[in-house]
This record gives sequence, structure tokens and C-alpha cells, in this order.
Amino acid sequence: MTARKTSVMIVEDQTMLRDSLAMAVDAQADMCVVALAADARDALGLARRHDPDLVLMDVCTDNDSSGIAATREIKQALPRIRVVIMTGMPDITFVRQAREAGADSFVYKNVGTAELLSVIRSTMDGYVTFPRAKKNVLEEAGLSEEEVAILRLVCEAKSRREIAAELYLSEGTVKRRISEILAKTGHDSIMKLAVEAVSRGYIVPSLKGR
Repeated sequence: MTARKTSVMIVEDQTMLRDSLAMAVDAQADMCVVALAADARDALGLARRHDPDLVLMDVCTDNDSSGIAATREIKQALPRIRVVIMTGMPDITFVRQAREAGADSFVYKNVGTAELLSVIRSTMDGYVTFPRAKKNVLEEAGLSEEEVAILRLVCEAKSRREIAAELYLSEGTVKRRISEILAKTGHDSIMKLAVEAVSRGYIVPSLKGR
């Protein structure tokens, strides 16, 4: 009797990488790809239609849609499905957000194919895999969640007034928090820090949910 294959759905916006992942998974005797998507907003509908055992989910997909938000929807609606989140960006909040969304495992895209396939298999066996925290300069500076939120909005070119309104703070509080961010990171300009944070992938601005 032939063993049942693990059915996998891949959500990845880069066509070449998506196709390469699909080929690697389909080449396995114990796995098969049942659906592909470029936009995380399509993930839940495809999961309902194809009923995969596991979803390999990119964090940032087409149209700035969030794989983390899609993971939360899938785990709430179809908790049987396992989700492995993957990303190439060291955003300081992604691992925590992935855990909170209910992801079963998390990998960075710099892992080899063999390691990724191993994570898929171990996740299907009920093991949880999350990377050890890779501290970047923002984490080492010990920024609070509120300070990270302010910096993210600065990266989106929001004014202090807009930041204050979005986070329900006074403009004076925003100004003080920015001064504290600069003191903690050793920068003399919040705009220079924002440029560095975005260019290095520490902050991913404008990542939308649904």
C-alpha cells in the first residue's frame, strides 16, 4: 500500500522562487504541491478549496499583503492545516507575530533546500521549529513595542501629527519617544535611522493585512 503524500500549498510572490520550491517539493516521494499563490489574500480561499496538509507561507507577498495575517485566518478557520512561515527579512517583529498568529514553524529563506524539507517533515510530525533570535541593532538597542511602532510609521513617511493620531499619543509624547529612540540607537537623525532600518530589512513598512 502506497503511503499518503503530504499535500503542500506554497504562497510566495517571487515567481522563480515559487517555481523552484514547487519543483523541490514535488521531487520528494512523500510530498506533492496542490496549489500555488502569489498573494497571501488568496491563501484562505485556496486552502478551503485544496485542503492542503501544510502551507509554506511567505511573510511579504504581492500587493503588500501579509502572510502572517493570512496564517492567522487559516489557523482560525482550518486549524488542522500546518503553516510554515518563511521570510528573507530580519524584521524585528516577524518571529513574534508568527507565533501569535499560530504558525507551526518559521524559517529564514537562507536555509538550504534539504533543511527546508526537513522542517516541513518535522512540522507534519508535530514538532515546532522557530529560529533562535537573530538580534539586529534595533533589538540590541532594546526598543519597546511602542518605539518600534513609531519607527515603522516614520519609515512610512508619516508626520509626527499622523503618528500621534495613529497610535493615540500626543505629539509631545511622539517627540520624546523619537528622542529616546535616537539615544538608544546612537543615531542623530530619525530619518537616517529609518532609511537604515528599511534598507537592512529590520523594518518592513506598509505591510498590509486584509
